[in-house]
Amino acid sequence: MDLRQLSPRFFVSPQIDPADMPALKEAGITRILCNRPDAEVPPSHQSAAIRAAAQAAGLAFEVCPLTHQSMVPDVIAENRAKGVETEDTVLAYCASGTRSTIAWALGQAGEMPADEIVAAAAQGGYDIANMRPMLERAFS
Repeated sequence: MDLRQLSPRFFVSPQIDPADMPALKEAGITRILCNRPDAEVPPSHQSAAIRAAAQAAGLAFEVCPLTHQSMVPDVIAENRAKGVETEDTVLAYCASGTRSTIAWALGQAGEMPADEIVAAAAQGGYDIANMRPMLERAFS
């Protein structure tokens, strides 16, 4: 398990395993946001398996599959609503955490300065500096 904090209540990570749920709960996570399409993983790690394990551990679970092509405004808004806009402490995951970080950053554009978004991602280990001009346009 590789939790990377982007904000006080929002974390991202690479693919998680159903067996990770007790440790995630112990770490303070209250909601899991699956950003990974089921077609990318075997049945043992598809959203239904992760959902069952999360719910058994008492964690909320949401799905918003992302591909680079699907990161359009409506999907980013849905992702934000299922994650950042909740009162939960959220873990969003995908293959490496990069898509979840990019979706978080796009959802934060206009809500916080681009430099803060880029710095939060960098602190979590994700270099999204190339997105700065896009994030700046949304904030202005």
